[in-house]
Amino acid sequence: MRKFQRNMFYGAAMALALAVSAAAEAKTLVYCSEGSPENFTPAVNTTGTSFDAARPVYDQLTLFERGTTNVIPGLAESWTIEQNGTLITLKLRKGVKFHANANFKPTRDFNADDVLWTLNRQWKGDHPFAKISGGKYDYFADMDMAKLLKSVEKVDDYTLKITLNEPNAPIMANLAMDFMTIHSAEYAETLTKLGKLELMDQQPIGTGPFSFVAYQKDAVIRYKKNADYWGEKALVDDLVYAITPDPTARYAKLKAGECHFMIAPRPADLPEMQKDPALKVISQSGLNIAYWAFNTQKPPFDKKQVRQAMNMAIDKQAIIRDVFLGAGQVAKNLIPPTLWSYNDAVKDYAYDPEKAKALLKEAGVTTPLEIDLWYMPVQRPYNPNAKRIAEIMQADLAKVGINAKLITYEWGEYRKRAQQGEHTTAQLGWTGDNGDPDNFFFLRGCSGARAGGQNITKWCNKEYDDLLVKARGIADQAERAKLYSQMQLIDKEEAPDLKIAHSIVYEAMRKEVEGYKQGPLGAHHFKGVDLK
Repeated sequence: MRKFQRNMFYGAAMALALAVSAAAEAKTLVYCSEGSPENFTPAVNTTGTSFDAARPVYDQLTLFERGTTNVIPGLAESWTIEQNGTLITLKLRKGVKFHANANFKPTRDFNADDVLWTLNRQWKGDHPFAKISGGKYDYFADMDMAKLLKSVEKVDDYTLKITLNEPNAPIMANLAMDFMTIHSAEYAETLTKLGKLELMDQQPIGTGPFSFVAYQKDAVIRYKKNADYWGEKALVDDLVYAITPDPTARYAKLKAGECHFMIAPRPADLPEMQKDPALKVISQSGLNIAYWAFNTQKPPFDKKQVRQAMNMAIDKQAIIRDVFLGAGQVAKNLIPPTLWSYNDAVKDYAYDPEKAKALLKEAGVTTPLEIDLWYMPVQRPYNPNAKRIAEIMQADLAKVGINAKLITYEWGEYRKRAQQGEHTTAQLGWTGDNGDPDNFFFLRGCSGARAGGQNITKWCNKEYDDLLVKARGIADQAERAKLYSQMQLIDKEEAPDLKIAHSIVYEAMRKEVEGYKQGPLGAHHFKGVDLK
């Protein structure tokens, strides 16, 4: 009996030791992110903060190869394009599993019904989920998807046919964008029966490399590895987003080992970071633009001369020197110079306060003029310190007789109010979604100038917009580039905004992080990332 008890004791001890060992080997990757998501459905959002929070959970029909702008198969494993670019046949991937949670256990794999549900929510006003979470689908609207799509037909469970009203050169890249994240139609049915439709966007179910666990607003988001993932696997067991808006606090956490990866370090901290043997700092030229938008529907910014005067009143070189600390370059076009179709022949407005004053007088503006100047409450890859930039602008504007009142709001509220056109002037910016120039130029298109649209200048120029639409229907890149070059000249002359800078994007991580690939589109993906 004593021998039996002794063996039981040793067996229990061994089991406990193995359990402790397994727990010790579990890997948790902590990402110090900069803000809270609006929710977890990209289609109803427009910010990189919200997209980043959703990315671990979801897939799209096509994907961008991690670290590049190359379009590769996603939930669609192949496709053909026929009838002069207006008919796309998608072959969907079989055997893809959806996640589960306390309210939902999937009974089938991903199929064509999920794609139709996802598209129709954004496309059809009578869709049962169309009005959930505000019911605004800005990407879908501003990219004219409703006009572009003629029909989407289910041929069978794993074949879809998309018919377009006209050819669209960037369509396959657009399908890889966050707004085309694919949701579970079966999950929607379950939530409808429960009377909890809002959970679709708050407790996300997807097919991605991680499944959602919990979210504590302004504090933390937790995910766990999806062992059934069809694609590039998660190599850590748990993923945690430690929401830390202040860049100094993010850096302190990184140094202390409380997080493994941080977004948007302060330029002033980079030299110290680069010397720390416990850290790695990576960088690349950003596919981005920081700009100061003028609401062209509000006097006196409805006058071209006033907008041109604003461009002459601001010392952009001082902003690059004092805020970006050299980690960027002055912008003169909406697209960065690394993107094809960049028109280097465009001549930027020179910093000239005296000429700015003369233009204001010519436009009939009486000084002192009172305006508001909105600045973002968050740090973005294209803008390391929006408040400091606003203060520099405020000082420059005072020299030409303009008194700028600095205003900001919580990030989600800021975006909402600016898109509605409440501002007189507002800082904002953009990181490209798909590596196509159209993804920048649509920001000044007429569709986006509507109330709620992403064109916060509210500028609508028919010549510019006609060229924008025409370029989408041309497959030849050289011909598209000619149209985009013309658009950049129109944009410069009309001056709906002041282009501030294209930044160099820096990211910092602990030395033990392996396999992370910095992407030109500003997305943070943690599949394929490991800890030593």
